[in-house]
Amino acid sequence: MSKTEKQSTPQAVRLDKWLWAARFFKTRSLCKDAIDGGKVSYNGSKGKASRNVEVGALIGIRVGWDEKVVEIKAISEQRRGAPEAQLLYEETPASIEKREKRALENKSFGGRIMSDHKPNKKERRDIKQLKQDIFSGME
Repeated sequence: MSKTEKQSTPQAVRLDKWLWAARFFKTRSLCKDAIDGGKVSYNGSKGKASRNVEVGALIGIRVGWDEKVVEIKAISEQRRGAPEAQLLYEETPASIEKREKRALENKSFGGRIMSDHKPNKKERRDIKQLKQDIFSGME
């Protein structure tokens, strides 16, 4: 088997390496941190950085407020340009619809969810009371 054949069809690629090659994260350490932090799921279950990816698997990725569900179309362990990286996966139609709906909701709130001022003393007390009520209800 020549070197070019080996590069075009890799046998086993780790999840963190595939996410890096598909350009979801800038570095592999960021990939690993996201996976360990529970921000990446593999076929509906918690992802592991060392797991080998397979074509057809569904990966859920949460970055900031965005959440994507993508299907693996090809496997690569090399990071290349963005146009080539986009050929490695395809976002599911349900995921696209959900993201667009969320973007529309955020836009209807004027692009921000948070207040435009620092909370005053009464608002801080109300926030503290709300947090106590929420956490006391969990016990």
